[in-house]
Amino acid sequence: MYVKPKKELGQHFLKDLSIAQRIAELLTGHGTRNDGDAPVRSYKKVLEIGPGTGVLTQYLLTNDQFETFVIEIDRESVDYLKLHFPKLEGHILAADFLNIRPDLLPNKQPDNTEPFAVIGNFPYNISTQILFKVLDMRDRVPEVVGMFQREVAQRVASGPGNKDYGILSVLLQAWYDIKYEFTVDPGVFNPPPKVYSGVLSLRRNDKTDLGCDERKFVQVVKHGFSQRRKTLRNALKPLNPTEAALASPFMDKRAEQLSVAEFVQLTLLMKNEE
Repeated sequence: MYVKPKKELGQHFLKDLSIAQRIAELLTGHGTRNDGDAPVRSYKKVLEIGPGTGVLTQYLLTNDQFETFVIEIDRESVDYLKLHFPKLEGHILAADFLNIRPDLLPNKQPDNTEPFAVIGNFPYNISTQILFKVLDMRDRVPEVVGMFQREVAQRVASGPGNKDYGILSVLLQAWYDIKYEFTVDPGVFNPPPKVYSGVLSLRRNDKTDLGCDERKFVQVVKHGFSQRRKTLRNALKPLNPTEAALASPFMDKRAEQLSVAEFVQLTLLMKNEE
């Protein structure tokens, strides 16, 4: 049975088994704590997004520390997985990750609150949307390992002062420790994409609260980068900064110069007392 990669789904099937194995091995069970003498992992379930023909899936299934689920929108791929991976019986969600209710992840059970990791060779056309959905579920997703277009991966992992540093960098780094793992050549895919790929790992930090109004924080970050060549004094004018904010030295900098912690400080200054 042959599965044809579909351009409209952004499918580029990984062919290199060593890279697939390397990606699978990046899952650490992040959040592991010691309970007496026995390590207890923060999650036991793993959800692979867009498994295609199971090149990565096969290595996830060999790791008995985790229970692997997959979510796939392509009917042809779903049929292929059912035929070739009997261990996935009852573990395949034939659905769109972006549109499925979060409480149905990873195993189709409603009102689910248990943690799970996310992994995949993500379709490049929806990879940032995948990350934003993960961000919304951050208290349930302690670890993410994914393949992205290299430029997106670099943007997510970039720090302050870098031209790639932007909205996605700040919003994700507020909640996750992020590492750019390695670059992948186009030739290891079928069909080869026109760009290089980059593999990222994201591991949830210990923050449960930013220490500021989160909605305001997102607003400040998005407005700050909307005109990234301007100083924040100009970029944040539509938000009607308080006197305290206007007096801050942050206002004479550009958004790309501020760390996550500094954006939090600025958000606190931007907030009018009720």
